[in-house]
Amino acid sequence: MQIKFMKKILFLLCLVITAGCTNAQNSNPPAADKKAATPTAIAPYHILTTDSVYTTPADLKKNKPVMIIYFSPDCSHCQHLMYEMKPKMAAFKNVQVVMVTWVKQLEAIRVFARDFDLKKHPNFTVGTEGYTMVVQRYYDVHTTPYIAMYDKNHKLVKDWEKAPSVDELADEAKKL
Repeated sequence: MQIKFMKKILFLLCLVITAGCTNAQNSNPPAADKKAATPTAIAPYHILTTDSVYTTPADLKKNKPVMIIYFSPDCSHCQHLMYEMKPKMAAFKNVQVVMVTWVKQLEAIRVFARDFDLKKHPNFTVGTEGYTMVVQRYYDVHTTPYIAMYDKNHKLVKDWEKAPSVDELADEAKKL
């Protein structure tokens, strides 16, 4: 009797695992050409900044280029990018840099901004979109940092799914 019961439980467990595996399949394959799928306008973000103020693209200055950086405060690649950018911040002084994360802990974001002296750079805005993931879905972000650079008319010039060299970013910023 005990063996029949165990066989039934094992059979049920196998069914559950099989059902779970079939539902885990991606029904939407990734776009063959990511560039064709990348939106050309700035994401419709609504972020809470490190100053506890909400900001949107409507708050951006007109006729000034924009760089969106989707990051995570604890991401080693994001931190590495910022360490490399820190001595070259002058190259980005004419670009409005909006750093967006999904991390809700405002204190972690404040520590990140403090560690990289971002308060010294008024062209940098750092904030969280919380768990809305609007920006993450808009750009189809899979890894951080994701970077999108826009010209003075706020039209997409270039985007990077993985962090480029800071020299490459600085060169692109100079062209804007």
